[in-house]
Order: sequence, then structure tokens, then C-alpha cells
Amino acid sequence: MSRDVTALEAKAKELRRDIVKMIYAAQSGHLGGSLSEIDILTALFHGEMNYSGKNMDDPNRDRFVLSKGHTAPALYVNLADVGCFPKERLFDSYRRINGLLQGHPCMKTPGGEIAGGSLGIGLSVAAGMALGNRYQGYKGRVYCMMGDGEINEGQIWESAATSAGFGLDNLCAFVDVNGLQNDAPTKEVKDMGDLAAKWKAFGWNVQEINGHDFNEILDALDQARATKGKPSVILAHTVKGKGVPFMENVVVWHGKTPSKEDYEKAMEALA
Repeated sequence: MSRDVTALEAKAKELRRDIVKMIYAAQSGHLGGSLSEIDILTALFHGEMNYSGKNMDDPNRDRFVLSKGHTAPALYVNLADVGCFPKERLFDSYRRINGLLQGHPCMKTPGGEIAGGSLGIGLSVAAGMALGNRYQGYKGRVYCMMGDGEINEGQIWESAATSAGFGLDNLCAFVDVNGLQNDAPTKEVKDMGDLAAKWKAFGWNVQEINGHDFNEILDALDQARATKGKPSVILAHTVKGKGVPFMENVVVWHGKTPSKEDYEKAMEALA
């Protein structure tokens, strides 16, 4: 793990290239949200969590739940990078029949914690893991990534209430607040209002950050770890498609597959 911000920024840029390459190779996948959340996942896997391909059997390791499962590419590039499976699988196995890497995370994938196909379920699973760790005396923390469109789901708020009720201070959730969901701005689909006020009302420790600033991400993780008696949520304001200018804040890139020309332009922007 590294807390060197310059190194983390370089790693995130490398992983952005891998995301674009794997989705182009598969001609299928979700670019926009994968690119908006990749800085956060890079900070988690490379600067925060006790997590690698070598310690998956350690009950005291940290755990990561990707609740917004369609952004699996951002998870997969990190899992490969920390040694859960060979990097080549990113480009020959993603979204392939009988491939190792499904379109949404599953238990078949080395490092995969849950089957994340249905939106809204991840926080419940993460809360269960955190509660299980407490009862069994395990030291690991549990991290969960949600989307700002995903939190339309009622199950999110049931698990939010449960997590606070049990005082799960070993649980830290992120909301990727990029402002866009499948086919429209989130506020046009279902305006969730003041997110910070909502999470506070549910009893959570709440922080708001720039989700592309590694100093802010790491500081927020430190504060969450220091908070006792309640779970933490970090509202990370991001740009959908971040890093590829012609994709940034353009809703169609939620799930559009890049053409050869798009791919070449994107890789040039990320060079």
C-alpha cells in the first residue's frame, strides 16, 4: 500500500487505460461510472485496505463490496493489480461466455465478495459483513461503493437504518455522486434532495469530498476510521467519464461501447 498521492494518481491513470481497453476489447461494458469511481477504488486498494491476492483467506483482511455492480471494470482492474488474477484476463475474459469476469461481479471471480447484479443490495451485504466481523472479533473493515442513481432503491435506506442501529463503525460507504444515471441526470429521474442531511438523519457520520482528489479521499478515510459508534458515508462528488474529455458529463457514456475512433481518442487522452 502507498499513501504517496503522486503514485496513486499515476496508478489511477494506468487503471483508466485498462478500463477503456477492456471495455473496447469486449465491445460491451459501462465506461462512465467506472471512470468516475476509479480514483476512489485506487485509493482503497492501493492506499487503504489490507487486501491482496495473497490474503484472501485471512479473516482479518478488509472487504470491499461493489454495490453498483455494472461498474465492475473499475473493480476488476484493481483486483488484477493486487494479484487476485492475471492481468491478461481483463482483456480476454471480460463479458465473454464462460469468462472469468462477468458483466457484474460474482463469487466466481477471485476477489469477488458478492454477486452484484441487482442494484441496491450491496450496502445490506456490507452491513452483514461488518456485523459478522464484530461478532467474531475480526479486525477487518468493510467498504462499500454505491451510485447516486442506485440510492433511489429502498433497500439502501433499510440497510442504512440497520447499520446505524447497530453502530457499525467498522463500515465505511461511498456514494459516487456523478449526477448522471442510465439515461438522464439523477435529479430528473428521482431527486434525492440533500444527501448529506439524509444520511445524517439516518445516524451516519457524513463527509463530502471531491472524489478525484486523493488528498481528500485519504483524509476522509482517516476520519472515517477514527469515528466510533456509527458507520461512515463519504459523498464523493465526481465527473462521469472522468479522464476522457469527450466522455465527461455525457450521459450516453453510461453504457455506450467505444468505436475504434473513440478508443484511439480515449487512449490518446490518457497517455
